[in-house]
Amino acid sequence: MIKNDPTSIVVAFEMLLEEIEAEIDFVDRAGARGFELRDYDRAKEALERAAQVTAFRDKVDMLRREWTALLAQDDEEGTETHVQRRNLGRLKRGSRTREEAYYRPILEVLEALKGSAQVSEVLERVQQQMAGVLRDVDYEPLASDPDMPRWKNAAQWARNSMVKEGLLRNDSPRGVWQISEDGKVFLKKNV
Repeated sequence: MIKNDPTSIVVAFEMLLEEIEAEIDFVDRAGARGFELRDYDRAKEALERAAQVTAFRDKVDMLRREWTALLAQDDEEGTETHVQRRNLGRLKRGSRTREEAYYRPILEVLEALKGSAQVSEVLERVQQQMAGVLRDVDYEPLASDPDMPRWKNAAQWARNSMVKEGLLRNDSPRGVWQISEDGKVFLKKNV
């Protein structure tokens, strides 16, 4: 069976997820501004909106994973695909590093830091550890935040997914990432 390039759909999912993340960042800033101004109605509204958009982002991510599984199934069946990727816009040199690629480095960094560390320290070490993996596009800033490189945003979303999968603790203090027992098991199994 011959298909059009299904990887362009993966790239489209990545672009959609990036735009949703940009919306969440915008809502976060609006909520923070509400707190700064002591406009608690505005802050509450932003919090509710952030929860809605985050839930939507999780649904899109689940669909992306489902599509990726279908691609893997096609590969197993020997499906031929057209390999030339259509130009879908913003991502310049191919797609960004996938969110799952951050899992192991995050867990290894936390394990090396005795299971818990400040976000900034974890991200600094993850960047060093992934230097040979990250692509040029990963170092580009988000359109919504010129001070936020794409890799850092993706690592933070990876952390969110890891909490949902039980690899990181969901009860860690704000600004701190902690490995869970399941995260330690994951590391041992995936040596």
